[in-house]
Amino acid sequence: MSETPNNETNPAGSPARRIDGSEAVNLAAEQSKNTAHRNIPGLGFESMPLADDTANLREGPSLHDGLLALLPLVGVWSGHGQANDNGDEYAFGQQLVISHDGENYLRVESRLWRLDADGEPQGPDQREVGFWRISAADEIEVTLTNSRGLVEILYGEPVNERAWQVTSASTIVTATGPDKHGPGKRLYGLMPNNNLGWVDERVVDGEMTPYMSAELTRVAG
Repeated sequence: MSETPNNETNPAGSPARRIDGSEAVNLAAEQSKNTAHRNIPGLGFESMPLADDTANLREGPSLHDGLLALLPLVGVWSGHGQANDNGDEYAFGQQLVISHDGENYLRVESRLWRLDADGEPQGPDQREVGFWRISAADEIEVTLTNSRGLVEILYGEPVNERAWQVTSASTIVTATGPDKHGPGKRLYGLMPNNNLGWVDERVVDGEMTPYMSAELTRVAG
């Protein structure tokens, strides 16, 4: 996906509203008819006194009630996207795992790999892990750690029951991290075909500029 989702390709144009539990479950069931039998593997450590993470709402602990506004995101997603990292333009593949363990947060893990002109994998790119939380007032709190040496905190809110936007509040770069990585914002939205589209824009020379975008298909959950 090379363009920011608009009102024709995702639901970001309608006003936010709180979604109730049964409606959230029904929406998730409709979106995952063909992937309901798949999940991420458990760790298999019998001595661990905690439930395994699950990316399938039919398995493992029940989703925490506080996460209902984020429920449609839970699953394993895979697809392709485009990046423009300060002039370094390239295509990438992505696997995005959004899981939970019954507590009031989502665990998010993203792995990217570069693609050549023929769409063939050319080795690993960025990795990112983090957590999504949401308050009783529907304020989304995101903490992310990137393999390039970045730690970021973002805040935002649901645009509606199928779209979510977060904006950078703080970005820390390690001594060996990228020297040009401005604050930005991300928009995630379920498209009419139930794929997950996302766009990341960053401030470059004082202007918000497209940085990364992708369209992902649900493969589990």
